[in-house]
Amino acid sequence: MNYEELRAKYPKFIYKDYKVEDGENRIIITFEFEIEGLASFSPRIEFLKKDFKLNDINSTVAKNIIFHLGMVEAISYFKATCSPQFCIKCGKIDEYQKAWYRKLFYLGLGEFRYRNNIDISEEDFIHFNSEGEEIAVQHEDIELDGIIIPVGGGKDSNVTLDLLSGYKEKVSPYRIGMNDVARECIYKAGYLDDNIIEIVRIIDKRLLELNAEGFLNGHTPFSAIVAFTSYLSAYLTGKKYIALSNEDSANESNVDGVNINHQYSKTIEFENDFREFTSKYFKTGIEYFSFLRPITELQIAMLFSRIEKYHKIFKSCNVGSKQKPWIWCCNCPKCLFVYSILSPFLYKDRLVEIFGEDMFNNQELLPTFIELCGYGDVKPFECVGTYEEIKWALTKTIENMGEGPLPFLLDYYKKNFEMYHADLLKYYNEKNNLPKEFDELLRKNIF
Repeated sequence: MNYEELRAKYPKFIYKDYKVEDGENRIIITFEFEIEGLASFSPRIEFLKKDFKLNDINSTVAKNIIFHLGMVEAISYFKATCSPQFCIKCGKIDEYQKAWYRKLFYLGLGEFRYRNNIDISEEDFIHFNSEGEEIAVQHEDIELDGIIIPVGGGKDSNVTLDLLSGYKEKVSPYRIGMNDVARECIYKAGYLDDNIIEIVRIIDKRLLELNAEGFLNGHTPFSAIVAFTSYLSAYLTGKKYIALSNEDSANESNVDGVNINHQYSKTIEFENDFREFTSKYFKTGIEYFSFLRPITELQIAMLFSRIEKYHKIFKSCNVGSKQKPWIWCCNCPKCLFVYSILSPFLYKDRLVEIFGEDMFNNQELLPTFIELCGYGDVKPFECVGTYEEIKWALTKTIENMGEGPLPFLLDYYKKNFEMYHADLLKYYNEKNNLPKEFDELLRKNIF
């Protein structure tokens, strides 16, 4: 069935309930969702208890955060049919919150809508109806100190770990679904298992069955899950700051003239919206911001090139992440982007050692290369930098090689595209949410 048929046949999605179990070794949060007439789902979020001082998971503040976490978790299940009515039975949201979630669902599913040819306005996409009782939050004066750093295993979060190493005694690395690469990066930064805030996210198998049966599927705003789970983690552990590693380049759309962004929930727009939402409804004093927001992927690559201890262990290839061990597949847009953006600083021998081959000699990557440079129909739907950054990086790498022969992709660039010489390494976006001490630290490392 197509999109319109699914919406007509399954018009109602229900957020039925959420439950919290405070066990000896973990806190288990279970959500109850239903696509009326089709399927029920019971996904879980588990917070692994370690050597942390924990605030009360049963407080009204925690329950309110968990309720709203469920709203975001529901996106993965809602998308199977995109039911026009979203009914909330376990809580109540006001008109501001309805508009806030409508925007998140619509823009957070932007790539999903684009790939599934869903042409609909934000106002018509989803309608919220809440039938439950409002959670009467009793705000607490909790002592906040320290920093949560979400770690994925790629270059960005490793740069944040390194630059914030002076705060090591106050830092808790954080991860949803710990993988071997993220764990090794955290260890390399000098942290132990007891320092790590670890979240386990368990998808209901019924959703995977619907995906196999041909129901709607596609990219969801995972970073919004990170936002709410890290916020809950900060509340439970009394941390004041959540320092992400989203850069300025994340704000660029993947499709010219349309706000379709693969990484919408990594943008400054979402960051600002989330900060306003949490300030208005949670009021804990916890601050959510991206430490790397003022700078670009290119500048992050420059900083990362100096931190050799991570070079042989970091990974960010989504294709390769499905293998054990995680590898660079060397055949996808993300691999080619990371290879290209690091090339002005590490090409050739050190980069080939990291990836296992010289990707600039792979002629089959030419269509992807053209898209990354901004000469295709769309920018690849991956977390990649801007066209200007790629063109600067390739231009610089070509110039670094002098008069000698060039590998295939660099030779193609030199013969077909303009060299790009803007001064991008001194860029700094003042529109950011960094507390003053972190802003000063980042500036010192860039300038």
